[in-house]
Amino acid sequence: MMEGSLAIALAGFAFMLTVIWGEPLLRILRHLKVGDLIRVDGPQRHISKMGTPTMGGVLFVVPIILITVLLNGASLIGLTVLGRSIFLPLGTLIFFAFLGSLDDWQKLRGKKKAERGMRARTKFILQWVIAIVIAIGLRYVLEAPEVILPVVETDVNLGIWYIPIAAFLIVAFSNGVNLTDGLDGLAGMISATIFAAYGAVALLQGQLYLARFCFTVVGALFGFLWFNAHPAQLFMGDVGSLALGSTMAVVALMTGQWVVLPVIAIIPVAESLSDILQVGYFKLTKGKRLFKMAPLHHHFELLGWSETQVVQRFWLIGLLAAMIGVALAMG
Repeated sequence: MMEGSLAIALAGFAFMLTVIWGEPLLRILRHLKVGDLIRVDGPQRHISKMGTPTMGGVLFVVPIILITVLLNGASLIGLTVLGRSIFLPLGTLIFFAFLGSLDDWQKLRGKKKAERGMRARTKFILQWVIAIVIAIGLRYVLEAPEVILPVVETDVNLGIWYIPIAAFLIVAFSNGVNLTDGLDGLAGMISATIFAAYGAVALLQGQLYLARFCFTVVGALFGFLWFNAHPAQLFMGDVGSLALGSTMAVVALMTGQWVVLPVIAIIPVAESLSDILQVGYFKLTKGKRLFKMAPLHHHFELLGWSETQVVQRFWLIGLLAAMIGVALAMG
């Protein structure tokens, strides 16, 4: 009970810290003219968002780093393996945030269309390299449970297959949250729900350090949503979305309950699948489209839903799915 209270308190502290430094960061981003580029082929209502400061993921990444290091720094020199384990998801957050910041900066500073952003192949390869290193750390350093099957609570040994599976999940969800980040508040609300769900799972498993980390992320994301709620004052950019997606996959892997991740994170999964199906269908039919536009949230916008309706309805689905996923995990 006390550990749960501490985790909630950390969420509150992270929220306050994020909100407090939000205005100074906004002034810095505006001064640097870090304005977002909007797809001209997207819903026309988005054109008004042109120039809104991006790279706002820094707003929640920095407080998460500060709080986690201050809270667990002593574990680096101590003998508490569980305490040191939290630096793997933190390291994931940092490395993918750095990769995302490079991509964001190149998009903003590229003069030609071809220069706007890191080359997709280069970014994909770097994601896989980082993900494989993290997967090796999970298996051989932390010795995380490889997979716990829902309901039956059976720990299955995957052997060497654990590495590619774990790496795939990290890369897949990194890109899944990146695709979800297209409407004001959507990626932030969905990600906060997912981290809260896995925070609850970690708490029930007795992984107290991991639970604290998850709720720190939740609090920081709530602070970010203070500025990202419609109409958004800033966007998280790749620096935030890549970091969140990869870290949520690592958190799921640390609990061993990653089989239910596609349920708990149903919205990023749906966004990714819609994009894959759209591209595949377009190529197979030589120009026809399965959805009005991909990823999925744009399809519903073009059907006539308002931005707020899409975000709130997607979040309701995500919240219900997270509750079902936690129930399955705790079976």
